[in-house]
Amino acid sequence: MDALIDLQDEFWKAAGETLYMVSITLLIGGAAGLLMGLVLYATRAGSLLPNKAIFVVLNVVINFFRPIPFIIFIAAVQPLSRMIIGTGIGINAVIFALSLAASFAIARIVEQNLVTVSPGVIEAARSMGAGPYRILRTIVIPEALGPLILGYTFIFVAIVDMSAVAGLIGGGGLGYFAQLYGYRQFEPVVTWAAVLLIVVFVQIAQFVGNRLARVALRR
Repeated sequence: MDALIDLQDEFWKAAGETLYMVSITLLIGGAAGLLMGLVLYATRAGSLLPNKAIFVVLNVVINFFRPIPFIIFIAAVQPLSRMIIGTGIGINAVIFALSLAASFAIARIVEQNLVTVSPGVIEAARSMGAGPYRILRTIVIPEALGPLILGYTFIFVAIVDMSAVAGLIGGGGLGYFAQLYGYRQFEPVVTWAAVLLIVVFVQIAQFVGNRLARVALRR
């Protein structure tokens, strides 16, 4: 307990770093994943803008990168990170890797939720003269909004988990704090303090996500 009291400044700094990494990753990866998911949905056979070439290429790319364990992925993209943002280590490099990994996972979640929208609703919109982009914007996304919110909530939890893994290679945040000051210094109280705060973050996110999804589903 004394060790945790002595490290309280570092503890809250690490908590802020985790929230920063997760928030920026969800913003960048969420937008990129939403775009890819919409393209996957729209270009699949029988959809709004069927295009076999685009669908197959994007589908293969997502299937290739999505199963890679994050601890391997973050090392594999270091050269690309150095090329684009100028560094392969540190919080910004972790955000770069997290955003890439999250975007592929989000793309699949978005596609899977959009395909559950009733074809009858889409056909009704088509019969009234609505174009594909308008249908996507005003019919498909609103109809799938509740499940999409739950999907993004799941991804938030996954990003928190991945940010902790990034701490193993000096990426900052609560994972790095727990590993440096808890595990290496044989201070289980320090480690468990980081674990409990991560659990609190996840519980709050899950609660907010569930409430927002419930509101969306009642619309």
